[in-house]
Amino acid sequence: MYLRFGWVVGNVGLVGTLAIVTISTLITFLTALSIAAIATNAPVKTGGAYYMISRSLGIEIGGAVGIPLYLAQAFSVALYIIGFSESLVNIFPSFNMKLVGIITTLLLGTLSLFSTKAAIRLQFIILGVIVLSLLSLFFGSPLTEVQTGIWNINTEDSTNFWKVFAVFFPAVTGIMAGVNMSGDLKDPSKSIPKGTFWAIGIGFIIYMTIPVLLALWVDSSNLINDPLIMYKIAFWGGAILLGVWGATLSSAVGSLLGAPRVLQALTKDHVLPRQLSFLSISSGDEQIPRAATIFTILLTLILVYLGNLNTIAPILTMFFLTTYGILNVTAGIEQLLESPSFRPKFKVHWAFSFIGTIGCIAVMFLINGIATIISIFFISIVYIWLRRRHLKTTWGDVRSGMLLQIARYALLRLDQTNDPKSWRPNILVLSGMPTKRWHLIDFAYGLVQEKGLITVATILPESKVTQEKIIDYEKNISDYLNDKDIRTLVRVTRSDNPFTGAIQLVNSYGLGSLVPNTILLGDTEENAHHDAYTQMIGHFYKSKRNVIVLQNNFILDHHKNKQIDLWWGGLKGNGGLMMILSHLVKSSPHWLHIDVCIKMVVPTEEAAKGARKNLTNILASMRIGFRTQVIVSNKKIFWDILNEESAKSDMVMLGLKAPDEDFSKYYKQLKENTRSIKNKIFVLASQDIEFKDILN
Repeated sequence: MYLRFGWVVGNVGLVGTLAIVTISTLITFLTALSIAAIATNAPVKTGGAYYMISRSLGIEIGGAVGIPLYLAQAFSVALYIIGFSESLVNIFPSFNMKLVGIITTLLLGTLSLFSTKAAIRLQFIILGVIVLSLLSLFFGSPLTEVQTGIWNINTEDSTNFWKVFAVFFPAVTGIMAGVNMSGDLKDPSKSIPKGTFWAIGIGFIIYMTIPVLLALWVDSSNLINDPLIMYKIAFWGGAILLGVWGATLSSAVGSLLGAPRVLQALTKDHVLPRQLSFLSISSGDEQIPRAATIFTILLTLILVYLGNLNTIAPILTMFFLTTYGILNVTAGIEQLLESPSFRPKFKVHWAFSFIGTIGCIAVMFLINGIATIISIFFISIVYIWLRRRHLKTTWGDVRSGMLLQIARYALLRLDQTNDPKSWRPNILVLSGMPTKRWHLIDFAYGLVQEKGLITVATILPESKVTQEKIIDYEKNISDYLNDKDIRTLVRVTRSDNPFTGAIQLVNSYGLGSLVPNTILLGDTEENAHHDAYTQMIGHFYKSKRNVIVLQNNFILDHHKNKQIDLWWGGLKGNGGLMMILSHLVKSSPHWLHIDVCIKMVVPTEEAAKGARKNLTNILASMRIGFRTQVIVSNKKIFWDILNEESAKSDMVMLGLKAPDEDFSKYYKQLKENTRSIKNKIFVLASQDIEFKDILN
C-alpha cells in the first residue's frame, strides 16, 4: 500500500486501480465466505488453510496445496522485510539494504521464537501507528498545482494491467493471517469469520480511498518513479514512514507466525519426509514450533539476500491464488454434496464458492499463463508424489461422498445394452487368497491396466469363518493389493462349498447394469472336484459371463520376448474374444515384447490359400499387427500339431466349446490333450455381444 500504490495508480490510472482493488477484494471475499463455511463446521486446528483442505479433500490434495502455501507464507516474510528495508534505505541512503533486511529478519525471528503473545501484542501498537499514518495522509496536500487529471495514466511508460494486478494482489492476502493462527485461537469458528470479514471490509474502504487522493494530488510520472510519494504529500511525512515500517513489520510478523505452523502441520501429518519430523516439535507453554520457525527464518534470510520486491510479489500472487482456488473448491464440494456431517453455522451457496474458484483461475492465467501452468504442474507433481507414498490418515474426507455422487450419476445413465465399441473387460477374479494364486491377479491387472474394473474374490469356509471377520479379510486383502500398487475391488464371501459359493457370488455381485462380464479362474487340480468345476463353468456360461481359465502354473515373464499362439477357428464367439484378449496383452505396458501369432489348421493346401487371404484381409481391417500361420494338417491329428507347433510358445490360447451334457468329459479330454502345454489359457465367450465389431 505505502510503497507500490502510487506506482499502481501511475500505471493504470484511477479507474484501473479501483478495478484492481475491486477484483482483488472480490476474490478474497468469496474465499472468505468459503473459509467461514469450513471454519464454522468443525474445529480448525494448527495448519490453517492446509488443515481445512486436507480434512476435506484428502491429505494428498491438502499436501499438494499446503507445501506451496507454506512457501507463499515464507516468501511473504521476505516480501515485507524487503519492503521495510527499501523504505529505510530511501531515508538513510548510507544503509545497506540487504544488511538491514538480514538484521530485521533475525530480530523478528527472535521475537516469534520466544513469545507468540508478545508478537501479537506488538500488532496493536503497530495498528495505532498505521492509523496515525493514514490520518496524516488524508490531511495532506497536493504535490504540485498542475495535475494531469483523475485518470492519471502515462500510456507511454505504463505497465500491463495484469502485471500491475500481480504486484498489488499480495496487499489483500492478509486474510490468511487469522486462518494460519487457527491452532492458537480460543474459538476459531467464531474468530476466523469475524476477523476475516472485518479485515476485508476495512481494507476495501482504505484501498478505494487512497487511489482517489493519489490521482488528484500527484502526476503519473511522480507516482511511478517515487516509491515514497505518500511521504511527500502527507501532513506529517514521518507518520508515513512509521506506517510503512509498521505495516511491513506487522505483516512480516503475521507471516512469520503463520508459516511455521503450516510447516508444523505438514510434518505432523507426515506429508514431508520423516527426516524432517523434528519440524513438528512444539516448545514452551505457548507450544511454539521453534524448529519450524528457525527453518522459516533461514529460508527468509536467503530470500531477503537474493530477492527484490517486484520479483517476489507476482510469485506470491500465484501461490495465494492457488490456495484460494482450492479453498473455494473445498467449500463448494462440501456444500454441493450436502453431506450430513457438513453443517456449518455460516451457510454459503455452493455457486459463490465455485465463482471464487473460476475467478482465481482466470486471474492466474491473465496475470501469467506460463507461471500458472508451472504452478499447476508443481502441485500435480507433489500430489503424485504423495499418492505414491500411500499416506494413511486418521480422518475422513469428502472424496468418498464426491465419488459416490459421480458413481450414482454414471450408474443411472449407464446403457443397459452391450455396445461393442465401448466394451472393456470387467473381471471377477476367483483367486482365493491373493498370495496363493497371484498369477490370476497379475494377469487380470495386465489386461485392465487402470482402464477397467477388477474384483478380487475369495470364498472362505462358512463353518470356520464368522461373518464378522469378513470385513477384516476384505480390508487386509485391499491393503495388500494397494501396497503392490494394484487398485481393485475386493469381495469376500462364505460358503462351505467353494463352487456353490462362486455361483452365488456371480449371481448376486454387481450394481445395476455394472456387473462383471468376465470370470477369471484357475484350473482345478483334484479329480474329485472336476464335475463340480465344469458345472460351475456351465453356470457362468448360462449367466452370460465370459470365462477365462488359466493353468495354475501359469507364468508370463514381464521382460523377455514372448510369443502368444492363438489357435483360431473363426472370428465369431471365442475367436473374437481371444483376439481382443491378445490385443490387450500385446498393448499392455505390463508386459514387453509381445508377438501374437494366429494359428489355424486346414485340411488341404487349397484351403490354406483361401484361409491366408481371409486372415490377411481381416487383420488389415483390424489394425492390430498380429502374424498369421496357416498349417496344412496332412491328415495329422490336431492335438499333435498343436503340441508340436506351440511347444516353445510362452502362452497358448484355446477356445472352449459351449457347455452341454458332455462338457465334463470334453474338458477332461481337453486337459489331457494339452498336458504338455504349460502356459495355456482356455477362453469361453458367453456374452451377447459381437466381439468382431470391437476389432473393426
